[in-house]
Amino acid sequence: MNTSDVSELPKALMAWLTDPRVLLVFAIVLSTMMLNFVVRRIFDRLDTKAESTTTIWDDALLASVRKPLRLMIWVVGVSWAAEMLAKQSSSGFEEMIDPLRYVFVLGILAYFLVRFIREVEKGFVHSGADATTTHAVGKLLRVSVIVTAVLSVLQTLGISISGILAFGGFGGIAVGFAAKDLLANFFGGLMIYLDRPFALGDWIRSPDRDIEGTVENIGWRLTVIRTFDMRPLYIPNSVFANIAVENPSRMKNRRIYETIGVRYDDGAQLALIVADVEAMLRADADIDQNQTLMVNFNEFADSSLNFFVYTFTKTTNWVEFHQVKQRVLLDILGIVESHGAECAFPTATVHLDAGEQPLPSIGLTPSQVDGAHNT
Repeated sequence: MNTSDVSELPKALMAWLTDPRVLLVFAIVLSTMMLNFVVRRIFDRLDTKAESTTTIWDDALLASVRKPLRLMIWVVGVSWAAEMLAKQSSSGFEEMIDPLRYVFVLGILAYFLVRFIREVEKGFVHSGADATTTHAVGKLLRVSVIVTAVLSVLQTLGISISGILAFGGFGGIAVGFAAKDLLANFFGGLMIYLDRPFALGDWIRSPDRDIEGTVENIGWRLTVIRTFDMRPLYIPNSVFANIAVENPSRMKNRRIYETIGVRYDDGAQLALIVADVEAMLRADADIDQNQTLMVNFNEFADSSLNFFVYTFTKTTNWVEFHQVKQRVLLDILGIVESHGAECAFPTATVHLDAGEQPLPSIGLTPSQVDGAHNT
């Protein structure tokens, strides 16, 4: 580069900076940045006011529209600046600006709707709505928005949607064979949402499989269950179509069914013990008196006279149930002891014939016994 070229650089730079097109683009970009800053400040103030309201709609709208609106401002500003530059050139780029702008605007609108649906979904769940139904409706709405946005973008880019739909009839058969397990899981998840054998937070178990725990998530393909030793268990939804599922979380009561045995020597007190145990249960505030309550002597066992207790607690909470059951069993033990009786344990009685005599004690010391064994 010679001296004349170097001396021409400031002039070229000044000519470029004073070019009306460059100044216009600079003004557009600067205006976009300033508008973005103003919008952010406005949303900060709106967030403060929205916290004082009790509705979920304003919170969901502000949380979901903040980022998409700022992206929209940048897309409009940058595309406008690019359009100004493209008009002064003959590169043919101007024809691509409108379709690209439309694609970005559709994408941002879809992004906003997906965020809004998710925020509303969180709000309904937080307010006490059924989580399973809310999540199912939210997922369907988000899928609908995404599919609509994709089809609109394809139509904008000149791709025939009718051709895609026509191909879908033949392609769907091939996809169905190739992804039959995936589709089985999808329809299994749909049946869970419709039949509602369990919901989020339910404790479930299956007698057919080694499945037991609390439902953490119900997806379109998998259901996540947290076992009682805190391990996550991922189960394909199609499995639930072929197994029996027990849902203890929907029990109306919990049952106490115990057998208590007393000694044969205490047979005279058995009727009084049974009557007192039944009276104790009928006076207990934690026992549901509208359900079956039975206390009956029912078995001559090998080492005991057995009576059973069959009743239901009002609580279904696992911890509270065991507290009630413990108190009931301790009260039964107290009733047995109050009648001078004892709970039986396995024993064996040896009977000798009248002519036999027990072996006499010969009074040998341990050292004498050892000496006798050694001789």
